[in-house]
Amino acid sequence: MLLIAALVAVIFLILVSASFYFYRVAIACTYKSFLNNNPDLAVTTSVENPLSGNENWWIEQAPAEWSITSNDGLKLHAYYMAADQPTDKTVILAHGYAGQAMQMGNLAQMYRDTLGFNVLLPDARGHGRSEGHYIGFGWPERKDYVQWINKVIDHSGEQSKIVLHGVSMGGTTVMMTSGEALPSNVKAIVEDCGYSSVKDQLAYQLRRMYRLPVFPLLHLTSLLTKLRAGYFFGDASAIDQIQKSKTPMLFIHGGADLFVPSEMVYELFKHAPSAKHLLIVPGAGHGLARHSDPVRYDREVAQFIGEYV
Repeated sequence: MLLIAALVAVIFLILVSASFYFYRVAIACTYKSFLNNNPDLAVTTSVENPLSGNENWWIEQAPAEWSITSNDGLKLHAYYMAADQPTDKTVILAHGYAGQAMQMGNLAQMYRDTLGFNVLLPDARGHGRSEGHYIGFGWPERKDYVQWINKVIDHSGEQSKIVLHGVSMGGTTVMMTSGEALPSNVKAIVEDCGYSSVKDQLAYQLRRMYRLPVFPLLHLTSLLTKLRAGYFFGDASAIDQIQKSKTPMLFIHGGADLFVPSEMVYELFKHAPSAKHLLIVPGAGHGLARHSDPVRYDREVAQFIGEYV
C-alpha cells in the first residue's frame, strides 16, 4: 500500500512539474525558443520579422505613441499613423504570438497607403512595450481591444468607421473581440489564420510537438493558468465569441498551415454571422497567405471591407 501511495505521489509531482513547465513555455512572457526552426513555421515573412524590409517606410511615418490602462491595471502601448488625407476610417491591427506591433508594418502600409486608412497598431499585453507577464491568447486582450476601439472613437469622432484585422493570435484576438458589446462604429473584421479556441490550439500543439496525451497535462496547465493569469483555456473560445457577433467577418487561412491547422477555419466559418467570406490560399503556411498571393489577398480584403466601410 505504501508503495502504491509513493508511486501515486511521484506521478502527481511529475504532472505538476510538467504543468509548470508548459505554463512557462506557452503562457509566461519568456523567450519562445520552440518557435525557432519549427518546421511548421519554415518560411519567415512579416509575421515573424519586425518591419520585414519596410523600416524606412515606418520611420517616415513617425507614428504617434498612444497608451491605455487595461481593466486590470496594465499600461498598454500602441502606435498610431494618420492617413495622408483626413479620413474617418481606421484599422486596428493585431499581431501574433510572441510578436509586437511593428511586425504588422506591411499590412499597415497597405491600409494606409493603398486604402487610405488611419492605422492603430497595439502591442498586446506582455508583448513589445506593453506591460504584462503572461500571454492571453486573445482572451483578456479582447477587452483591451474594446478599449482601443473606444480610444479611436474618442480621437476621430462618433462618425468613426473601424476595421479590425489580426494575424495568428491576432486573428483570434479580433474574433474574440467580436463577441463583446461593440459600438456600431466597428464595420468589419478580418481574421487571418486564427485558432478556434485556446484549448483546441494547445491540445493540437501538445500532441504534435511533444507527442503527449492531452489529459491531464492540458487540464493541470489550464488550472495553473487560471491561478496565475486569470483564465481557463476552456473559457477562451473564438467559436463561442463569433456566435455572438453581428459584425461582418472575412476569414483567411493558408491551405498548408500546420501550426494552426486549416481545419479550424472551416469550423469557425460555420459558426460565424451570415455576413462572412472565406479565403483559402493554396500552399500557404502559417501567416503566409499574403506572402504567397499578395495581389489576391489585398484585393479580397479591399473588396470585403469596401462593402461595409
